[in-house]
Amino acid sequence: MNYFKIFLIIFISSNFFTCKGQLDLVDKRPESKPSILGKSVSQIDNQIWEVFQDSKSNYWFGSNGCGAYHYDGSNLKQFTSDDGLVHNQIRGIQEDGIGNIYFETVHGISKYDGNNFITLEPIISADNNWKLKQDDLWFGCLIKGLYRYDGTSLFELRLPEQDLKAAFGSDLNEGAFTSNDRGPYLVYGIDKDREGNLWFGTERAGAFRYDGKSFLWFGEKELSTLPDGRVPGVRSMLQDKAGYFWLSNFYSKYKINPFTPKGYEKVKAMDIPDSISKDKILYFNSGIIDKEGDLWMTTYHGGVWKYDGRSLSNIEIHNGKETVLLICIYQDHDGVIWLGTHNDGVYRKNGKRFEKFEIKI
Repeated sequence: MNYFKIFLIIFISSNFFTCKGQLDLVDKRPESKPSILGKSVSQIDNQIWEVFQDSKSNYWFGSNGCGAYHYDGSNLKQFTSDDGLVHNQIRGIQEDGIGNIYFETVHGISKYDGNNFITLEPIISADNNWKLKQDDLWFGCLIKGLYRYDGTSLFELRLPEQDLKAAFGSDLNEGAFTSNDRGPYLVYGIDKDREGNLWFGTERAGAFRYDGKSFLWFGEKELSTLPDGRVPGVRSMLQDKAGYFWLSNFYSKYKINPFTPKGYEKVKAMDIPDSISKDKILYFNSGIIDKEGDLWMTTYHGGVWKYDGRSLSNIEIHNGKETVLLICIYQDHDGVIWLGTHNDGVYRKNGKRFEKFEIKI
């Protein structure tokens, strides 16, 4: 366990998990000519950190160093920095209302219109242009900050600084927002709840909820640096059937309550048996809500977890040789659940099992 904890601390602190922005738009999509960029390949890379299905039902797979793959059911194409992609380490994939695809990387954001890649240049303004509009795209897994894109301009934003020393017992604000580094406010995850509010999870500064007018801050110790030195980060924020929010861990869950001093209630999430808590890292790095309202959550080394509103169950993923290391989880248009991994490509749910996805060309 000591070796595993050391490995996990190093791995988790590298800020690798995917961030999400969600849109529900219907627009007429312009016709485009087939792209001459990219090259045809026969398989995807083993390190797939992002899975996405676009409005035309094509799948995109974002890798950790080999760019992005496009699969239309018959052909597989790879796009890299040689084609104009700003960087080959993909951390997020989104689509706007007219069919443009956006690739979030560790060094910037690329917009792909079906023919060319364009790098979005951020506007850095002292006004801190915070707005909440349905059509906006949000990006946060970048070393340099948090961004809102309104279809025309990319605005760099900053979360409001809090008294982290009072909340966590140490002055984590020291050095924040200097040298293009967000410090403890580095955004690890972005999600949208059922009411349309945005949630931002950070490296060590807890989580924030933004309703378009004001912020609600969740400054709980389990959302920052842990007593044993681990920094899991708040990477995924999910709302369960009862209205509670799960903030990247299985220890606590929260419900909004404006009549309380903090603006929210915190209760114990689950009774976790000692046999599980001793061997599992009870923080999840990616999550979804399926069509039945159940929560599905992935841990890097501990498999997939499902919460149906009553109980928490675990499915470990193995390939016969080693434990499959999970990075992301995604649900496509048909409700099929996909897993992106750090060491074994992509898995897809088939019945009660997850099976390795093999592309047949």
